[in-house]
Amino acid sequence: MGDMANSTVDFYPKNQRRELNHAGGFGCTLSELRSLMELRGAEAIQKVQEAYTDVSGLCRRLKTSPTEGISDNTADLEKRRQIYGQNLIPPKKPKTFLQLVWEALQDVTLIILEIAAIISLGLAFYAPPGEENSPKKQDGAVAMEMQPLKSAEGGEMEEREKKKTSVPKKEKSVLQGKLTKLAVQIGKAGLVMSAITVIILVLYFVIETFVIAGRTWLAECTPVYVQYFVKFFIIGVTVLVVAVPEGLPLAVTISLAYSVKKMMKDNNLVRHLDACETMGNATAICSDKTGTLTTNRMTVVQSYMGDTHYKEAPDPSNLTPKTLDLLVHAIAINSAYTTKILPPEKEGGLPRQVGNKTECALLGFVVGLQRDYQPVREQIPEEKLYKVYTFNSVRKSMSTVTCMPDGGYRLFSKGASEIVLKKCTNILNSNGELRSFRPRDRDEMVRKVIEPMACDGLRTICIAYRDFPAGKEPDWDNENDIVIDLTCIAVVGIEDPVRPEVPDAIRKCQRAGITVRMVTGDNINTARAIAAKCGIIQPGEDFLCLEGKEFNRRIRNEKGEIEQERLDKIWPKLRVLARSSPTDKHTLVKGIIDSTIGDQRQVVAVTGDGTNDGPALKKADVGFAMGIAGTDVAKEASDIILTDDNFSSIVKAVMWGRNVYDSISKFLQFQLTVNVVAVIVAFTGACITQDSPLKAVQMLWVNLIMDTFASLALATEPPTEALLLRKPYGRNKPLISRTMMKNILGHAVYQLTIIFTLLFVGEVFFDIDSGRNAPLHSPPSEHYTIIFNTFVMMQLFNEINARKIHGERNVFNGIFGNPIFCSIVLGTFGIQIVIVQFGGKPFSCSPLNTEQWLWCLFVGVGELVWGQVIAAIPTSQLKCLKEAGHGPSKDEITDEEMAEDEEEIDHAERELRRGQILWFRGLNRIQTQIRVVKAFRSSLYGGLEKPDTKTSIHNFMTTPEFLINDYIHNIPLIDDTDVEESECPPRRCFRASPPPSPNKNNNAIDSGIYLSTVVSKTPTSSSSPVSPLHSMETSL
Repeated sequence: MGDMANSTVDFYPKNQRRELNHAGGFGCTLSELRSLMELRGAEAIQKVQEAYTDVSGLCRRLKTSPTEGISDNTADLEKRRQIYGQNLIPPKKPKTFLQLVWEALQDVTLIILEIAAIISLGLAFYAPPGEENSPKKQDGAVAMEMQPLKSAEGGEMEEREKKKTSVPKKEKSVLQGKLTKLAVQIGKAGLVMSAITVIILVLYFVIETFVIAGRTWLAECTPVYVQYFVKFFIIGVTVLVVAVPEGLPLAVTISLAYSVKKMMKDNNLVRHLDACETMGNATAICSDKTGTLTTNRMTVVQSYMGDTHYKEAPDPSNLTPKTLDLLVHAIAINSAYTTKILPPEKEGGLPRQVGNKTECALLGFVVGLQRDYQPVREQIPEEKLYKVYTFNSVRKSMSTVTCMPDGGYRLFSKGASEIVLKKCTNILNSNGELRSFRPRDRDEMVRKVIEPMACDGLRTICIAYRDFPAGKEPDWDNENDIVIDLTCIAVVGIEDPVRPEVPDAIRKCQRAGITVRMVTGDNINTARAIAAKCGIIQPGEDFLCLEGKEFNRRIRNEKGEIEQERLDKIWPKLRVLARSSPTDKHTLVKGIIDSTIGDQRQVVAVTGDGTNDGPALKKADVGFAMGIAGTDVAKEASDIILTDDNFSSIVKAVMWGRNVYDSISKFLQFQLTVNVVAVIVAFTGACITQDSPLKAVQMLWVNLIMDTFASLALATEPPTEALLLRKPYGRNKPLISRTMMKNILGHAVYQLTIIFTLLFVGEVFFDIDSGRNAPLHSPPSEHYTIIFNTFVMMQLFNEINARKIHGERNVFNGIFGNPIFCSIVLGTFGIQIVIVQFGGKPFSCSPLNTEQWLWCLFVGVGELVWGQVIAAIPTSQLKCLKEAGHGPSKDEITDEEMAEDEEEIDHAERELRRGQILWFRGLNRIQTQIRVVKAFRSSLYGGLEKPDTKTSIHNFMTTPEFLINDYIHNIPLIDDTDVEESECPPRRCFRASPPPSPNKNNNAIDSGIYLSTVVSKTPTSSSSPVSPLHSMETSL
């Protein structure tokens, strides 16, 4: 009802809404319902009493029944929808394609590119005297060069700017931060090389023209000199562009998109792409217990009845008829009538559990005793229940009152054993008769029955009853005087079995350097036992298991405020947090993330299924929502949805995250090798030979291999179990390790040696004409074609070397497990044959004979042999090598995060805000566009680079952000909220005692103040409604 009211109230003016409501014949307007939903506790009770007398009056006005709900009349339902609105959140209207394009064009970077494109075209059509006809048929190259104007990066940055001013968000994307720093480092190196190139060319021209030749600067020759200087500038830009790995954003996107698609098969529905790679760096996982570590199929496995502790299901013949009858009635009546045990869907399967799992376990216990609970419910239907005290986190019990034939009343109660037993003064003995139950008897039962059950990982529930004689009716509103002097019928131990695959999954996490913590609402003994079964805690380890009370006491000061220093003493050893609330979970997650006691900031993943888990899911680096048991709010707040609610699926997410990280590193190792070679070749070609052995279209093909095909091939490597044998890389681990740097430089040396050998003595070796110093419009030469073909062959075989980045020798290991990689390598080889043999003048290629092809292949295969030589060189001996692409330093993070309580900023965006990076990026884009000039020249120096199309789909599925004000501490010092042990599904219930009424049915009286809303202002939560409450909410 809350959603219904809130989702519609904004669509009509107040007077119009009132007219609509009254016209509909209902006695309660939409605004009245909404104002009622905004009240809590005693205020809500008073409002109901003043406006409607009681809940029955409200139901009469709404023309509904508190037990049957609204009718199934289609016309009535449609009428209610028109007046009160649909029970859903109105979807946000998506932007049209043209709106997105227009917003992208408003970005500063794209405006600069637009200006650069205009200037580039102007320069392209500028022709000094005597060269009016020089541009010839270069439209194809122009089209390829103009691709950056289609880039969506402007839209991405525009979206980021909007987010900065709208909603806060958590720090994410470790990989993006490292890529940003790496881009700066590469940009600096490329800028230095390009500047040196331009300076050398200018000096060479000036010295040769004005010093050696002795010419003077003539005014009529100025256009010619300007043309030379423009050409030198273009060459310098070419060197810079070749140095920058523009295909890197494409590789990141392909890797993430491919991983997301494959993760779906592993039961991981990824909602935010960056969560995929962030999970690869996870150092801590805070997991729920019920349904995630366990099967969420609860069963009574032990019981204590008639002074006997049964370790297995008791034989009904061993129980007295009175005890058995009381037990069946207590379970069948004192539970939600919507909870049922249904026959299995398949023959031989387990019975289906519908409703609250704890109550299903109790009903299954009745069925196991060869009794049927349904006749009891038919005899006493829900509407005849006299009074119901529903479960909440304070009383931790549920009680139901029924009328007896003699005019008296009987109360059935069930709940946490340690609480209900304190209210028991009698217990049924082996003969079914009452005997006194004193405090020392209770202590003995706790010691001999309850604690052993809890140590076995069982949830203990006490079932009791009390009879009220006929005559004076008790004050039912005084619950404390009603639910006392109980008689204990039984204590049962309910087991939620650990999923069989969970212990192995947790061992993998621990071996991978990930700490797993259990956050549960169960009592400490049960939680500790389950944690031991899962392997979260090990004998002999130094660990902490705390309850929510003790956790809050330790981390808060005298004023009730959380202190990070206190929390830092707790969380490193904490493994189990029992009797915890969603607030405790958020406090723990935030404390771990904000901690600075380690060398690196912790990367935390969290699981959650309840509405109140939303803040913790948003605060975590990666939030996992349960796809089966999770609420819509939890799913909206999450980054990844576990479609099977299984912890082992989280381990799969870790594997895929680490695989993404490694895939990017593999691509970097491959592309930077090509870039180093291309920069040096372009530099030497410009400064020494005054010509480039690799022509523009050829470099475009090489870039296509690097940017698209190599991205697809290396980014689709499947993950292996070996990824879980290492520790997380961490936030400061460089993208390019010393081993990778050794491979990059080692292979660059090999390729440069081959290219320069072919360039200067190749014509002698192959007995062909030299391609050096060829006339401007001469046909393609075999000499330069061999150089181009050999260069491509070396890249193809080096792509196989790039599959391994940790110094492994067997580069073919698992290669046939990736058919995409094999197809791309073979397909690229086939296209290269076509280009060389049939490309002709457009590709500046001359057909090669068989012998020349074999030599090109031989040199290419030599890359594999050379790779083994490089692997044999110990990296530790190469002290001169440096790493590249580090994450942000600890000081940088600390300085930025000091003001992050109110606004949690994405780390990559913090980096992007730096003017230096923006300058390099803008310069890189401008220089890329200026190269359009080169497309209008005939085979000018350098190569074309595929434009940077850093399309961002990280925010493809944006969700409303949770606003967490960490400065406001309205959290109680002691929080007894029990989430997972609740006998009713989680939902916040506000109740108080209304005045007596002839009908004491909880449906008609108490449910009126169980008005609920999805987002609670208090940290406590309970479950989705039990039957009486559920009926009321359904009716509204």
